[in-house]
Amino acid sequence: MGMLIDGQWRSEASYADPRSGAFQRRPSTYRARVSADGSTGFPAEANRYHLYVARACPWSHRTMIFRVLKKLEDVISISYLEPAMLENGWTFREPDPLTGARYLYEVYQRADPRYTGRATVPVLWDKRTGTIVNNESSDIVRMLNSEFNAFTDDRTDYYPAELAAEIDALNARIYETVNNGVYRAGFAARQEAYESAVRTLFESLDWLEALLSRQRYLLGDRLTEADWRLFPTLVRFDAVYYGHFKCNLRHVYEYPALWAYTRELYQIPGIAATVAIDEYKAHYYGSHRHINPSGIVPLGPVLDFSLPHGRDRL
Repeated sequence: MGMLIDGQWRSEASYADPRSGAFQRRPSTYRARVSADGSTGFPAEANRYHLYVARACPWSHRTMIFRVLKKLEDVISISYLEPAMLENGWTFREPDPLTGARYLYEVYQRADPRYTGRATVPVLWDKRTGTIVNNESSDIVRMLNSEFNAFTDDRTDYYPAELAAEIDALNARIYETVNNGVYRAGFAARQEAYESAVRTLFESLDWLEALLSRQRYLLGDRLTEADWRLFPTLVRFDAVYYGHFKCNLRHVYEYPALWAYTRELYQIPGIAATVAIDEYKAHYYGSHRHINPSGIVPLGPVLDFSLPHGRDRL
């Protein structure tokens, strides 16, 4: 992985704080918003916005899910980056038809020739003005959830006002200890930092198992944004985080409720098509050479997300 410094691409090998050995995620830089009424300067319009994503990336996966759930496939176009992320970062299979970019960092250079920061996915791009609107997945899913309702017949609200405070509280814990927790374990550079991250991760997985043993979804019988933010981590866990990131106290499939819950979400129409286990393995095992120097990608595990989940009885 590398980053842009004053618009110039630089390789960067370390993900961890050199003093503590703890992984530190850099904040997203572009935080503008598309709005239904246009008050933000980026009005919701059909065929104006484009998503750059990588199937391998869990943060991208959130936006892919909401694009499908809200039936916005014909409203917001999409490009998929290759799973391998080596010295030039995220890479296009063919030059990007919108910008001519070969690498995602060139899209960032197009938006700001002096940009400093990581060239991350997802990216919400404005085709009209030729710039990045937002590169923070949590913001993008909120926009997809509500701001494009004029262009879809799906009115499901995954972030209802009456549940917003509860969703935010769940998101905060799950992000810190699970979504980002697996990275805090995998990219730790010292034993103490790794062990702290893994213990915290499994404390939360145990808590989630207890919660989902007595109710269908994280907030009872209503599927919300919080469920869809958790799912990308769960669906990758046994294939990559358990082995590659050394999160190996237990598999997700050893948690009866979590495993059934993961299968239920996978089986919701349209979601299976957003899952790409082979690309997950190719990305993590093939890209993180400081963790897996050989780049060898494991053949297993064999995971069947189509098995009956039985969650409808809760």
